[in-house]
Amino acid sequence: MKRIVFLGFAVALLAGCTGRKAAVVTKEKSVLTKTARAETATVRLTEEFTSEIEPYKENDITPAASGVHIDKIYVEVGDPVREGQLIVTLDPTQYTQQLVQLKTVEDDYNRLLPVYEAGGISAQQIEQAKAQLDVQREVVANLKKNIEVRSPISGVVTARNYESGDLFAQQPILHIMQIDPLKVIANISEQYFASVKVGMPVKLTVDIFPDEEFTGTVSLIYPALDPSTRTFKVEVKVPNAKRTLRPGMYARTTFDMGSKEGVMVPDVAVQKQVGSAERYLYVIVGDSVAERRSIKVGRQVGDRVDILSGVEPGEPVAVTALSKLFDGAAVEIKKD
Repeated sequence: MKRIVFLGFAVALLAGCTGRKAAVVTKEKSVLTKTARAETATVRLTEEFTSEIEPYKENDITPAASGVHIDKIYVEVGDPVREGQLIVTLDPTQYTQQLVQLKTVEDDYNRLLPVYEAGGISAQQIEQAKAQLDVQREVVANLKKNIEVRSPISGVVTARNYESGDLFAQQPILHIMQIDPLKVIANISEQYFASVKVGMPVKLTVDIFPDEEFTGTVSLIYPALDPSTRTFKVEVKVPNAKRTLRPGMYARTTFDMGSKEGVMVPDVAVQKQVGSAERYLYVIVGDSVAERRSIKVGRQVGDRVDILSGVEPGEPVAVTALSKLFDGAAVEIKKD
């Protein structure tokens, strides 16, 4: 009987000891952290985009017909040209030959026309003669137009692929670029579609002239967005009277989209989820519990970040001991 009582006492004692041990293990230790409150602030919406400077217009100088000999080229690479300036003349021999051929085709048609009217040939025959005449007239018109080739734009000759006397084949004779003004194409996020207007001033810088700033204006807004990138194209017209800028230069354009009221938090509070694009932070609820919030971030201004969604003004966010925090973690606010 004594053994049974002693055994029961031992089991009770063991159970009591086990219960106390479990209580110690499950007791949650608070994480000591500092906090900063989310604050409202005016955020200036300036966006910078990079792209290449392009000629405002460019043209390949190409005759309408191939197999034409080039009589003379009047310009060299680097020469400025004005709109309407004579830049190339072609050998008129082929034009003269085709003009003689046109005369022959016209005579044949004029000879057949009264025969047709008298019923001597079919309608199909006279239609074939008329079609041949129309084709020959078009050939002659094209050759005549191309005997004297004039520049369609004002610009600079950037390529010359032939010499005087060469037979024109496939490559353009000349390439001309308009470099005053120039243009830059920027791909802008869809959130700014309503903010960008034709005529809006745009600042432009290039690496080769780091101390200079150029000014352009929005000249064209493409009406459709790219569904894969959610961006739209904007063309910026850049005056270039001094010829300082050149096509192909790498440029940065800065658009001023105005301002908005934002919710700012220290940038150290924002974390990135490994393996994804998610950004998150910890809001301290009731000064005692960490709540993990997924957020959307906007512009960074100094050491603060504009939070587009996920945090309200005045809420405290953790800024230290972030690696120890998790959703629902007990926290203790460290006082300064």
